[in-house]
Order: sequence, then C-alpha cells, then structure tokens
Amino acid sequence: MTSALIFKNRRLYYLDQRKLPLKEEWKECKNLRDAFLAIRELRIRGAPLIGVFAGYSVYIAIKNHREQDKGKFFKFLERVISFLKTSRPTAINLFWALDRIKKVAYQNKSKSIKELKELILKEAEMIHYEDRLLCRKMAENGIRLIKKGDRILTHCNTGFLATSGEGTALGVIYKGAHRYKNIKVYVDETRPLLQGARLTSWELIKRKIDVTLISDNMAAYLMQKGEIDKVFVGADRITRCGDVANKIGTYNLAVLAKYHHLPFYVVAPSTSFDLTIEKGEEIPIEQRSPDEVRKVLGKIYISPKRVKVYNPAFDVTPCQLISAIVTDRGIIKPPFKESILKIFYG
Repeated sequence: MTSALIFKNRRLYYLDQRKLPLKEEWKECKNLRDAFLAIRELRIRGAPLIGVFAGYSVYIAIKNHREQDKGKFFKFLERVISFLKTSRPTAINLFWALDRIKKVAYQNKSKSIKELKELILKEAEMIHYEDRLLCRKMAENGIRLIKKGDRILTHCNTGFLATSGEGTALGVIYKGAHRYKNIKVYVDETRPLLQGARLTSWELIKRKIDVTLISDNMAAYLMQKGEIDKVFVGADRITRCGDVANKIGTYNLAVLAKYHHLPFYVVAPSTSFDLTIEKGEEIPIEQRSPDEVRKVLGKIYISPKRVKVYNPAFDVTPCQLISAIVTDRGIIKPPFKESILKIFYG
C-alpha cells in the first residue's frame, strides 16, 4: 500500500487512520457529511492528503445533484466548498484545493452542468496526480541532506498516510534509507493523538526501516547523548517569511535542535505555502476537543474528567530556528523571505 486514499469507478475510499495500527479498515466517502467528518475527525489527515481528499469530496457531493438550473447549481457548489472549508482551519492545502476546484468551475460557467461535473472530477484527479509528483520531487531534493549512518528524529506522521505518494519528511527519509540502508529513525509519540507512535512507526516497520519509538519528553536527552544527527518534520502551512505551522510539539524540537547545534529541516510541497500572510502569528491554529488530552485514543481517561484542557493541534516554529525547507522546487535556505519569493516568483 502506498496511499491512504483510493478513487476508483467514481467512488472515494479512504483508510480510517483512527483505527491504525491495530486495524486496517477502509471506508467509503459517500456524501458531503462523510467527507466533512472524515477530515474533522482525522480519519483522513496530513495536509497534502486532506487537499486531495477535499477535491474528490466536492465531486462526490455534486455528482448526483439533480439541479438543472445553473445558478442554483453554483450556489450549491459554493455551499459544498464553504462547508468543507470549516472542517479544519490550519492546513492550507485544504483551502488551496477547494479554491482550485472552484476556479475551474467558474472559468467554465458557459458549459453544461454535466460538463462542469466532469471538469471538477478531472481537476480533482489532477490534484491527486500532481501530489504524487510533488512527493517524488521533494524526496529527490531532500536526499542531499541525508548521509550514510544518519540518526534522524521525526515528529507526527508525514509519509504515505499523509500524502498521495511516499510523503514529505518521511518521503525523504525513505529515499535516504533506500540509498544508504543503515539509516536509523527515532519517532516521538506525538501526543495527544499519537500519530508518531500509531502511524509513523507503523509505516517504518512496513518499510523495514530501523525505527525506535520514544515518548515526547525524551528528545532532549537523546540529543544531549549525541544520539540524534538531524531532525526532519513536515508542515501544514508556511508563511512568506518562512515561519512554519506544524503538529504541536514541532516548536519544542526546533528549540532543542538549535540548542544542541543540530540541523532542523522542514519538508513540504509548494502547495503548503501561504504567501498571503507574512508571519506565523497570522496562521489560524485549530483548537481541538479537551477529551483528546483527557483520554488515550478516545477511550480511557488518564485525568480527572472535569479538568480544564488546552489543546491546540499545531504550533508555529519561527524561521530563525529552521536550517532549510525542502520543497518540490528545491531546497530553500536562509534568508527565507528572499529565498521563498525567489523560488515562487523568480
């Protein structure tokens, strides 16, 4: 398996990531509500894959819509896109993909509703195809930052469960492990939803890569002991100055890496950049359910049931703590603002 999403015979299927690693359960997304809940409840996750899934979800929502009045059809399309945009606020790929679908529809307003539905499907398929290409290009660029025998720390999940291809940060690691064979990867749990423990360690074991799971509070000790050579993480949104929003706990690792003089690399496709905002404080940070912290995997309480909880899903790493950003367009190095504008606008 190289993806957590399948679109076949005009039907959309996804691997329910809440059930991993104990159970591999595929589900079908049959309507708009299914799509919204799949994103909102992290059944499908990872910024690039959310974008791909959202594109297909628009088609699923409209394919059987029988409205023949074009004005009413576009109003329905607007409602579908607006609703999906409310599922999660931080990952820019969701908004990028939905805006791209909307743009194609409005550029072809003169066509019939049947033709519009087909154009929307083709655009969703193109987003899917392009995401696989972006993963390959990121890996090809990022491999230059990996050496024989590297001991790499990674956070959350950035592999084939988070993209349509091999992944972002994990995609680079996979390519490094294929080339050098002796790469060692440390994965932190990634509380509170344990994406590192449940998903990344599962992926790495499937790929037969040397992986060691650690709790989130062990990273500093490993760095102090000289057991880590570099850190690779993904990104959910990157600003014009190079600030990076990623899974909560990323900032911790960046601070630790800076103190221990270790390179801290971010790997993300060009679709994860938001050039409309300058700095990280402008990025909307998703606040999730208190029970994600009070309980383990939504089942067993590990705290008093009424204790107050603060549960941001993401944090922002300032660009000053980042060594380089690996993209499908190349490796971006400081000064980030100038380098980002150059790689996007020439």
